[in-house]
Amino acid sequence: MTTLLLQFPANHPCGAGHFPGNPIIPGALLLDEVLACISASLDAGDTAWKVKSAKFPGMVRPGDKVHINFTRPGNGDICFECTVSGNKVLSGTSSMRPVSAGESPL
Repeated sequence: MTTLLLQFPANHPCGAGHFPGNPIIPGALLLDEVLACISASLDAGDTAWKVKSAKFPGMVRPGDKVHINFTRPGNGDICFECTVSGNKVLSGTSSMRPVSAGESPL
């Protein structure tokens, strides 16, 4: 298992609109940042991700420290679980592949 740390700045701009007075990090942004951290830790370069499953049982707020734990079980998948202060906020399974020159990762 590999553990990474991701922290969103306390003044992250998404907090102003999502939601005023009760800011949370949108799930799509959280997932994107988690996958980017995993990709960087694997020195994977430009990759396209296929998200097979993602569950968001908790909230992440600007300023929170997100602990990312991931494993590569050997079948090409990457299984990940993210916590804030010991509480699960995201879990899922993804796979990745290199992106060819000129290809969009989306």
